[in-house]
Amino acid sequence: MATFLYRLGRLAFRRRRLVTLLWILVLAGLGLGAVNTSGNAIDTFTVPGSQSQQALDLLGKEFPQASASGAGARVVFQTADGKKITSGSAKTEVDALVAELKTAPQVASVSDPYVSGTVSKDGTIAYTQVTYKVAQADVSEAAKDALHKVADEGDKAGLTVSVGGTAVKEKATTGPTELIGIAVAAVVLVITFGSLAAGGLPLLTAIFGVAMAMLSITIATHLWNLSSSAPTLALMLGLAVAIDYALFIVSRYRNELKDGQDPEEAVGRALGTAGSAVVFAGLTVIIALAGLSVIGIRMMTDIGLSAAFAVAIAVLIALTLLPAMLGFAGKRITKGRLKNGRMRRLERGEGESMGVRWGRFVTRNPVKMLAVSVVGLLALAVPALSLETAMPDDSVAAPASSARVAYDTVTQGFGAGYNGPLTVVVDARGSDNAKTAAADAVTLLGTMDDVASVSPAQFNASGDVALIRAVPKSSPNSQETIDLVSGIRDHGTAFTKDTGADMMVTGTTALNIDVATKLSDALVPYLAVVVGLALVLLLLVFRSLLVPLKAVVGFLLSLCATLGVVVAVFQWGWLAGALGVEQSAPITSILPIFLVGVVFGLAMDYEVFLVTRMREAYVHGAEPTEAVVAGFRHSARVVTAAAIIMISVFGGFLLDDVLLVKSIGLGLASAVLFDAFVVRMTLVPAVMTLLGHRAWALPKWLDRFLPNVDVEGEKLRHALAEQQDADPESDGRHESLTPASPGRS
Repeated sequence: MATFLYRLGRLAFRRRRLVTLLWILVLAGLGLGAVNTSGNAIDTFTVPGSQSQQALDLLGKEFPQASASGAGARVVFQTADGKKITSGSAKTEVDALVAELKTAPQVASVSDPYVSGTVSKDGTIAYTQVTYKVAQADVSEAAKDALHKVADEGDKAGLTVSVGGTAVKEKATTGPTELIGIAVAAVVLVITFGSLAAGGLPLLTAIFGVAMAMLSITIATHLWNLSSSAPTLALMLGLAVAIDYALFIVSRYRNELKDGQDPEEAVGRALGTAGSAVVFAGLTVIIALAGLSVIGIRMMTDIGLSAAFAVAIAVLIALTLLPAMLGFAGKRITKGRLKNGRMRRLERGEGESMGVRWGRFVTRNPVKMLAVSVVGLLALAVPALSLETAMPDDSVAAPASSARVAYDTVTQGFGAGYNGPLTVVVDARGSDNAKTAAADAVTLLGTMDDVASVSPAQFNASGDVALIRAVPKSSPNSQETIDLVSGIRDHGTAFTKDTGADMMVTGTTALNIDVATKLSDALVPYLAVVVGLALVLLLLVFRSLLVPLKAVVGFLLSLCATLGVVVAVFQWGWLAGALGVEQSAPITSILPIFLVGVVFGLAMDYEVFLVTRMREAYVHGAEPTEAVVAGFRHSARVVTAAAIIMISVFGGFLLDDVLLVKSIGLGLASAVLFDAFVVRMTLVPAVMTLLGHRAWALPKWLDRFLPNVDVEGEKLRHALAEQQDADPESDGRHESLTPASPGRS
């Protein structure tokens, strides 16, 4: 690996104009492709194999007029001062507004509240259900404007009109939030290197790589209709890791120049060492993200694969375009007028850096620092014990929003269950009497405790599939409604035996329950797959059993503390106002499993970057404690800068309006903070000091079995040293390398 990357780095350096031109041409091609495509993002969940999905698929075939997969809106009318909405001018106005909705663009059907019975008992509240011919992502601006126009007209007529539902939800978009991370990254990079050239290169290549990834995802959206959240999260992760990977390689390149290497040789050595770490760090992130596809939920697959693709692009850019750009920069990258006196003294070898001092402090007090780190993280994890998950609906919208007002008004006039009615489908194609089977289903539903009302059965054109609406007494996300859905399904077996018909529950509420259940069931297998594959990679990288195990334990501590912070803010409401969280609510169901994958990948990034320098010092003969300090000497400043950049990029997404993106931003920013500064910079050196030589122990039989990937570049260094001895006039230039045996391992 190190030898291949060494050659790749020198090739990109020598052919820098060609490499740069090729990347620019690829970017231009992707740009043209993206401009000429019009992708359709999706926001609906699909859960293949679930009962709710089977029922939705059946409805799509048998009730095309119902637009089972179409978007929906609920327009709620309320009178003031207790006036009746069932008579006089109020009824006239509602009838006129309903008629106007029927002529709106893309509308499939509009219910009449006076015919369908959606008028409250006190006669002050009514609502109409609007169904669209298209999915949520395809609802046009004209259709949304028609809804808002109706609301405005109703308000002018003296009614209070509010609108909720999927049709009025805005698509997830990438706003200016990423600019905050870029701005902070620029400042941190310049401070870290004391040079505009050195600080600008990682930023330039990262923006280039993210642009490529986003354009590619735009084209992919045209082909596969990806989730609307996929580009935002791919941008978030792609930008963060791209800057970090370039940062580590540029830092190593500068060190090689300071050691007396010429620029071409320095690039080769930088890629052979730091580049190897980037490859394996990137692989752990890609594995963690791509592993989200095993869950079987379309949205999670889209998010995971899109983000994994962005990370893969970041790795490729760091290994090819960055060496080419370093070729243009040459030795100028070591010069900078922004260096302070302390940086100049450290470059002259005078004094010790803060990272070295911190490393020595931890190694002198390993037990105390280990105890403080573990206790602190466990204390932060306490709120996670009360974690509640649910799929977001209008109940978690901003309190003053029209969607939230509509939700609260329906609850006031009809009961919380009317915000999440259940759709019960009776498939009587295998029954002798479809009408009797449907009637039995209506009777059964009416006897269940948590059912507020049951509508008469509606049949398809052939009369063998029936649709029944059952309204729960409880709110859509309540445990009572979850139990009701389970209860209906539990009766399904006996119902089929008695009638020959299948009874299935679907609708948004049932689908959300199935999503949450599937995510919960997939968490442990997913964790096992991701951790297992990553452990194999770390075993190859470090050739040690205890170092990978220690990395996993540190990740679990970071994850628990991160979940604790997310629960405290979004569920308990701590610091919610300061962080722009307007409504406390259960955590979005997809968040915990998403954090598991991403946090694991990012945690392994810092593990690889920091510990590979420790191993490099150890295989060169340093004692375990000194190897730990050496790792801090070479990596602490860079890891700190990388962590600050990541925290800034992720933290910027707290300004996003989408609750899921906002919660992911806080979760990832917290995870990086805990993992980089508590686990990797404190817990890891404490544990490595306590383990001593045992940290690097590997059974002989396993040592013989495992391939030596030489991530720290030891074989490469031996090969370069041997050829330098054989050809003293080569001036450090080596065109052909035959790896030699490593030192201590």
